Amino acid sequence: MTRTEHDDALGDYTADSRILTLTLMAGLIGVISALVALALVRLIGLFTNLAYFHRVGGILVPPADSLLGAWRVLIPAAGGIVVGLMARYGSDKIRGHGIPEAIEAILLGRSRMDAKVAVLKPLSSAIAIGTGGPFGAEGPIIVTGGAFGSLFGQAFHLSAAERKTLLVAGAAGGMSAIFATPVAGVLIAVELLLFEWKPRSFIPVACSSAVAGVLRVPLLGSGPIFPVVPHHALPATTLLIALGIGLTAGLASTGVTALVYGLEDAFRRLPLHWMWWPAIGGLLVGLGGLVTPRALGVGYDVINDLLDARLVGAILVGLLFVKALIWAIALSSGTSGGVLAPLLIMGGALGALGAESFHASDVGLWAMIGMASLMGGTMQLPLTSMVFVMELTGDAGALPALLVGTVASAGVTVLLMKRSILTEKLARRGQHVMREYIVNPLHLLRVEDVMERDVPTVPANLPVDALFHRLSNEDPVVGRRHAWPIVDEAGHLVGMITRGDLVRALESEADGATALDAGSRNLVVTYPDELLGQATTKMLEHDIGRLPVVNRHDPTQLVGYLGRAGVMAAWLHAAQEEGQRDTGWLGKQLGRLRERLNV
Repeated sequence: MTRTEHDDALGDYTADSRILTLTLMAGLIGVISALVALALVRLIGLFTNLAYFHRVGGILVPPADSLLGAWRVLIPAAGGIVVGLMARYGSDKIRGHGIPEAIEAILLGRSRMDAKVAVLKPLSSAIAIGTGGPFGAEGPIIVTGGAFGSLFGQAFHLSAAERKTLLVAGAAGGMSAIFATPVAGVLIAVELLLFEWKPRSFIPVACSSAVAGVLRVPLLGSGPIFPVVPHHALPATTLLIALGIGLTAGLASTGVTALVYGLEDAFRRLPLHWMWWPAIGGLLVGLGGLVTPRALGVGYDVINDLLDARLVGAILVGLLFVKALIWAIALSSGTSGGVLAPLLIMGGALGALGAESFHASDVGLWAMIGMASLMGGTMQLPLTSMVFVMELTGDAGALPALLVGTVASAGVTVLLMKRSILTEKLARRGQHVMREYIVNPLHLLRVEDVMERDVPTVPANLPVDALFHRLSNEDPVVGRRHAWPIVDEAGHLVGMITRGDLVRALESEADGATALDAGSRNLVVTYPDELLGQATTKMLEHDIGRLPVVNRHDPTQLVGYLGRAGVMAAWLHAAQEEGQRDTGWLGKQLGRLRERLNV
């Protein structure tokens, strides 16, 4: 690599012309995601109409409007039986809300998702929700869109990282098309699914989300889908209110997450195959629907009523607790559904109850903050949550209050919960997900920052026996090393010899063998100004543990030595920067004051 090529490689980002190909592919996936979203909404409407109204139709209708009476308690159980059979004999990856499975495919499955998931997930979700399951369509569409994106990517010659981009593009496009929230679709990709911040992935995902958002208008209608009267200038007291709602929602997030996984543990103790769990959960959901009918189904009409302050008193209390309970039961039973819309309903009810308790005038704003806060805390996605609710309502003026509420809620759950409701399932499978994105220290430091200087060298004509004798006597020049650069009489680097090379030369009993004869002349080198990440890649590609550091303009001039210890020193430095706290100027002044007083 020439000096100019080296300087070009040290850019802010690693994007290249492949980003254009991926962006074009992602745009096509955005079209597919929009069509899949339309199909999912129509399927949910179809099964809801068939189950509760005995008619054919694709429009979303609330199960609460059904006139079937007490018999409707059996409908969710019937849906649970169908979903259980589909999961057992089709694919068990359709169980639950599916986002952990998408994360698992990204991190462990090289972003490959099964075609069965692309077909069975929307179908099973539509059956579960259409028969009264207390879910929304966002979880299923994220998984389904991701599955179609993955399948699209698998048709072409792509790397796992590029397939991941297309998988996430499908997920973001699906969410954008369902809710008319293109920006939130991108943010959920950044906060949850991509596990990186690179233009290579961000730009294609944004393209998919934008395309799906545009296509939503002719397919499903324009947004926002829950419009409210926009706020303009919020008073400072509103931010304090948002803080209180956010802290309360954070505690509630912790509670509902514990409830879901506590109930999941209870289902695991049942002496029945998991195929039957959704039917049992469905029966309990049906009983809950008798108590609070509006807790059943997607509940988009309920979200509208909460934002318009049309629900009060006992209705709010029943909605909050019944919705939370039957949603947790259904989700933990392994049926197919999502988490986002239920969290909006529960958070909205929580905020509206708070407004009633304090006799607030703007109940809809409290409900809106509660929605964003409970979603942000439970899913630990504060940026996605506040922008999502803002796009749902079209109320950009409420953004400061949404910011305070979601961050406060997420702060509580980050401290109280090791994992979110989305990653706890993965942890129970023995898989750890780190969601903190940091700059790799190997991409910050250069070889010269950690390399060893004044490197002991071995003369090319030194006999192997003599080198072995120096090692046996622990020659301080040679030292306790595993490899040594070999130099000729002029001091030019000509090779490398390792302890392994030395042992093999001694075992061969070749008379008169020199260090150069036993060592390697085909050198892999690094340069002082090269990034540690590039040097480490060379080590991994060639399966070696050390590199001679040479002058870029004269590869025979040895200037240093980079071993594994140097690479680890970079990580040690980063760890020390993270945990080592400086005294600070105030502490220093107080220290000097104490010294004077002691004198």
